[in-house]
Formats: sequence, C-alpha cells, structure tokens
Amino acid sequence: MGNIQNIISSIQDIMWQDAGLDGDANRISQLVWMLFLKIFDDREENLELIDNKYKSPIPEKFRYRNWAKDDKGITGQELADFIDKELFPGLKDLSTIDPRGLIIKTVFSDTYNYMKNGVLIRRVFNKINEINFNKNSDRHAFGDLYEKILKDLQSAGSAGEFYTPRPLTRFIVETVNPKLGDKILDPACGTGGFLTNALEHMRKEVGTSQDEKKLHEQIHGIELKPLPHMLAVTNMILHGVEDPSTILRGDMLSRPYNDYGPNDRVDVILANPPFGAKVTDGTELNFPANFRTKETALLFLVLFVHLLKDEGRAGIVLPDGSLFSEGVGAKIKEHLLKECNVHTIIRLPQGVFQPYAGVNTNLIFFTKGKPTKEVWYYQMKLPEGLRQYNRNRPITDGEFDVVKEWMGNKKENENAWKVSIEDIENKNWNLDSKNPHVGEVEVELSSDELVQRVVERMGEIGKILAFLK
Repeated sequence: MGNIQNIISSIQDIMWQDAGLDGDANRISQLVWMLFLKIFDDREENLELIDNKYKSPIPEKFRYRNWAKDDKGITGQELADFIDKELFPGLKDLSTIDPRGLIIKTVFSDTYNYMKNGVLIRRVFNKINEINFNKNSDRHAFGDLYEKILKDLQSAGSAGEFYTPRPLTRFIVETVNPKLGDKILDPACGTGGFLTNALEHMRKEVGTSQDEKKLHEQIHGIELKPLPHMLAVTNMILHGVEDPSTILRGDMLSRPYNDYGPNDRVDVILANPPFGAKVTDGTELNFPANFRTKETALLFLVLFVHLLKDEGRAGIVLPDGSLFSEGVGAKIKEHLLKECNVHTIIRLPQGVFQPYAGVNTNLIFFTKGKPTKEVWYYQMKLPEGLRQYNRNRPITDGEFDVVKEWMGNKKENENAWKVSIEDIENKNWNLDSKNPHVGEVEVELSSDELVQRVVERMGEIGKILAFLK
C-alpha cells in the first residue's frame, strides 16, 4: 500500500505544477481518466492471455500501450497535441458495437484533458506505469486508495453529492441482503459505492466461474454526470468486473414512467437519490399527474416503487424534507405505504454528509407487495462528546453495530419506537416521527430543513387563503 500511496502522492505533486488544473474536482477528473486507460489496458492484457482471439475495440494507435507505456515515448507539445487533437476525438467517436468499446466512448464523451504541459503529462504517465493492475497486491492496494480518492470528492465542491459514506452503503447492503441471482439496481449510482458493496457481499455465494459471471450481469447502475460515471466504471473494474457495460450514462427520470415495463423490474434497489435539487423543466411530466413534483428525491421514490418486483426490497437514503413533505409529497408517501411494507426507518445523526450537505438524513427500508401496517424507527445517536460528524471525524462502521443488533430483534427502547399506519395516515402521511422518549428540545433542525418547513407551511397557508377567498 505504501508504494502505491507514494506513487499517487507523486502524481498529485506533478499535477499541482500544471497551470491547466484548477481545483480538486479537476485534478480528480484528470487523474481518473489517465488511470482508467491504464487499468483498461492492463485488463485487456489479461483478456488476451485468456482468449487468443480477443480483439480490442480501441484502434491500435490509441491503445495505452502504444503511446503512454514507453517511459521515453512522445512528450512535450507532441504528447499534448496527440491527446487533445487525436486521442480524445478518436475515443469520443469510436465506431463500435462492442460493449467495452461503448464504455470507452461513453466515458470519454464528456471527459476533458485539463493538463497543458506535455512534459508534466509524460511524468504522470511514467508514475502510473509503475502500477500493475494485473498484480493482486497492486490492485488491492490501489483499490483501498481509490476509496480515499472517492472520499476526497466529498469536499471537492458540488462533486460531493456523488459520494455516500461507505459505512452507510455497507450497512444498507447488509440489511437488504442481496442474493446471487437477484437483479440489483442503483438508479443514481454516483461513484458506484452501493454496487461494489453489493458485489463483495454476494461474492460469499460464488463457487464457480459461472456464478461470478452471473454476479457481474446482475449489477446495474445509471449515472447522469460524466465524472461519477467514469469513477463508477473504474470502480467496477477494480472490483473484478471484466465488462462493466451494465453501468450506463443516463437519467432514469427523463424516460416516461409508463415506458418502464416488466423487463425493467428488479429484485433489489440500493440508492441515495439526489436530494435538494430540482429536476429539469418538464421532467415531472413523465410521471402520472398526481405524482408530479420538481423534487428529485420524491420522483425517484415513485420510480423505486414502480421498478421493484413483487417481494422486491429496497434500502435508500432520504432527507427529512421528503419525510414531512405535504401536497404531492403526501400523495407519493401514501402510494409508497400502500404498495410497500415500509418496515424500518433509521434516523441518522447530524452531519453524516458534511461538508457537502447539512440536511438530516434517514435510511428507509421497504418491501413491495404488501401494505405497511406499522413503521419501526431507530434514532442513531452521535458518539459521546461529538456535536456533529465532519470530514475529520466521519461516521464509522462500528457505530452501526448497536443498530444491527436491534434490527435482529426489534423492541422499543430509548432509541426505538414504532408508529401505526393509522397514526401516519391521520397526520397526512407524515413519516417525520420524532423519538417519543426524548423531549422536543433535544431534536435540532438544520437551517436547510427550517427553510423547507417554512416553505411547506407557507404553501399550506396559501391554499387555505385561496379556499377562503
């Protein structure tokens, strides 16, 4: 691990010297496309050993080994011009039906070379060439470091929205417990954390090469934005997926609701849908009239219910605002509670998504096919002496141990309670239940939540005034 870490540190030091790079998100994007081509080429070497008929979807001139691998190869302005004027246009316009070729084409369709200095670019590639991604020790060490690169996104401006803390993804995957043979979907997969955790969780059941092939085929992810999509594809390759063509670029909300048919149904949904953002104008028109809203998290919730098979199960992240939303939000929650058994809501402590988002969040678990009769709640507490999580003190796996123990034998205690469906309906499908075992004074709202509540209440007052008028 030490050597790989030193290599990446050296690369970052070289990148700091290039005037074309500005900000962490740019540097991460630059680093990842360069690493991606090396990882892809190393995996192709492996495939060529297994199958002597293997043919690369990349033209020979653009294959990494033919222009980047030679430490004394092209450099300076010649290298910079080759990347900007030949390599990128060539990869963006690949003419291929090969799934691997389509991955390359998709990844590079919105990727950019930010570095301007060809000598520095050559130095970066020379450092990357010190890593052998076909060597188990190198791949595992880099896999651990890659997680750190992904985590760095949390503080890289707006890119932070694509990273869900791994203790959350691991806990959700373990709770939902996907099995070999389940079709699994993350409709807004970000950097692929849920999917790679699901892969590792199900690998315990893999006994043959056919099992492994089936495992790869059952993982599906969709991501709208280019940087996290490239990170997710790379993440899948690092986790042993030879053909990550089930990780697509796209927007599931932009497709009409009724176009999703039986073949689109899945056994498991694992997701942290975007929240706080508004969809593009007109996107809501893809949904039934009574579910139309501009709030992304709520539209995804409608889609999750629609896409699950009967007895399909889901583990998702939702902000407090989605739990107490009124109007269309209430109709969506009524639909969820009538179509699915929402059996558990874990209320997370403050600051889990800091510094990207300050809103309070929840983990929601449900199974499709039977209506909800009661919802169990568990309020996670911050560790002793901590006011909220932050970058230097994030949430950890160990803090979920007490929740796991409770999940195995649900009983009321100072942190756990249940609410009947009748009580939820009487409160207009409000799922924002506070711990009855503590005083209201102990429950704090973030500024974002306070604003959202004011907006919700103003909307209610406007409706009352309109009615009176």
